Amino acid sequence: MATYLVQVAFTADSIKALVEKPENRLSTMIPLVQKMGGKFIGSWLSFGRFDSTAIIEMPDNISIKAFEMMCMSGGGLRFFEATPLISFEDGVEAMRLAGSHTYQRFGEN
Repeated sequence: MATYLVQVAFTADSIKALVEKPENRLSTMIPLVQKMGGKFIGSWLSFGRFDSTAIIEMPDNISIKAFEMMCMSGGGLRFFEATPLISFEDGVEAMRLAGSHTYQRFGEN
């Protein structure tokens, strides 16, 4: 399974509705992730550009994109950003692979 950092921003109407009637939206979101073959690792409210941040495992890029489309189609989000994450072990392997190749800038021979 692939791991993703998911960051979302709510619409003003969504925030207004949550302030008027507070609820934990995870009780709705976790089962949806599971139905799509994924696993919810954790989620937090956050400051700044995004209102909530989560770590989610999904079977593949198609699944996380479908999850994004499903979430955005509800109309309660302004942004949904999914960032693929890789382990440090895979990162070291990427470093080795990058080190085994050279990059030439344009105009260099």
